[in-house]
Amino acid sequence: MNKVFLTGRLTRDPELRSLASGKAVTQFSLATNEYAGGKERTEYHNIVTWDRLAEICGQFLGKAQQVAIEGRIQTRSWDDDRGTRHWKTEIVASNVEMLSGRKKKDYEAQSAAEALEAHATAKPGDEDDEPSFAPPREGSPSDPLPVEAAA
Repeated sequence: MNKVFLTGRLTRDPELRSLASGKAVTQFSLATNEYAGGKERTEYHNIVTWDRLAEICGQFLGKAQQVAIEGRIQTRSWDDDRGTRHWKTEIVASNVEMLSGRKKKDYEAQSAAEALEAHATAKPGDEDDEPSFAPPREGSPSDPLPVEAAA
């Protein structure tokens, strides 16, 4: 059985690409930590996602986000132009779970988009000519000086 479960942080933003066939693929690196004998050791893993999962990872994941990955180990080999053989071992993810929420810039972008949408959908005349707050009247308890003293 070829099954991998990893929990770690992204070391960089995912790279989302579309292949000539139209398939989406995302690649990113995941750092995991192991604690043994009072020492910490970090391992770096190459992660690959395909199709809809790739699109979701490209849109919602970012550097330093904590994720849980489920997938399988795959080793690819190829020969370069000089005939040198290369190998690359990577995790092909079948499931990715965000453990630390969305990227901060996504929240900011969503808030800005919602504000623009609300402004664009407001009908002319919906806004009041009056301010949204009323200043305190003279002599009211919120006025720091009594009317007589203010005069």
